[in-house]
Amino acid sequence: MIYLDYQATTPLAPEAREEMLRWLDGPGGSGFGNPHSIHRMGRRAEAAVEVARERVAALFPAGGSVVFTGSATEALNLALRGSEPGRGGKPVAVSAIEHSAVLDTALDLPGDTTILPVDRDALVDPQVALPEGVGIVSVMQVNNEVGTIQPVAELYERAKAHGALFVCDAVQAAGKVPIAEADLIAISAHKFYGPKGIGALWVRDGIELTPQITGGGQEGGLRSGTLSPALCAGMGVAAQLALQAMEEHATHVAKLWDRALELFPGWAVNGSTDHRYKGNFNIRREGLDVSRLISDVREVMFSAGSACASESNKPSRILSAIGLTTEQARGSVRVGFGRYTTLDELERAAELINCAATQQG
Repeated sequence: MIYLDYQATTPLAPEAREEMLRWLDGPGGSGFGNPHSIHRMGRRAEAAVEVARERVAALFPAGGSVVFTGSATEALNLALRGSEPGRGGKPVAVSAIEHSAVLDTALDLPGDTTILPVDRDALVDPQVALPEGVGIVSVMQVNNEVGTIQPVAELYERAKAHGALFVCDAVQAAGKVPIAEADLIAISAHKFYGPKGIGALWVRDGIELTPQITGGGQEGGLRSGTLSPALCAGMGVAAQLALQAMEEHATHVAKLWDRALELFPGWAVNGSTDHRYKGNFNIRREGLDVSRLISDVREVMFSAGSACASESNKPSRILSAIGLTTEQARGSVRVGFGRYTTLDELERAAELINCAATQQG
């Protein structure tokens, strides 16, 4: 089996798994304590959480704090619904290629939502018009379907000039490229070789949020619920490893990208090839039935786009937003590679995918 769906999730790093096991000890062990208890075991667990928080915080710009959440979706909901402009009904502007965690949440806020267009390269114009009185601008750093890297630094400055908060979904950026400046930034551990079930929201100093999950008042009152020391520790180690190997990782995926361009003749690349994270290879071929292709090539794990929308028969709204026809969108596949992908695996996968695509005619 060849795994090429790194945008959906990444394999758990062995180092992260090993660290997590320390905090999953059962009867007779001392690592299963509640990090919010004041006894010795609780304080040990709390210390593990705080070490992890420091490691995760190193992914972000200076001048903020990390709130652990159950997912990036939860983090984005906290950022959008919990901020004063969001709950106060001020206008919100989000890009047309945002993840549903941003788009659907923005549309559910009491204020008007403006959808910022993207061009054929799947890029937002940094000079795009923002609505009058805008309170929140939300643009992701790296798109999850086509991998394009947005001009987040310029858009952050535009938002500041308008007196708006800038929210960034950095799920596909974290651990792969340096995270850009923003006011509120969401990430998810399982996208950079950490465990599923934990994410984080980075909050710039001075920004106040209203909690969206109430209860025991954990995480500084912003996110009630008992934290898992094991999940926090796994995320912390994954973050540390990703930072240490970021340049090596970029070199590795760039080599795979260059080879992939050679291995898929006759396919067109979706989105910019210049402003792009090169671990995301989204391509299309005329007349292709992608659902059938994925079914036929069972040895290779790849996708037709976002795993979150895989149950829908509708064409990708991301690919539609960049101007692809319904047929082109439905003839597109996403091949994602990362830390553990080998050149041999990529070459074998390409052979199988191309063979099955050719058989479709």
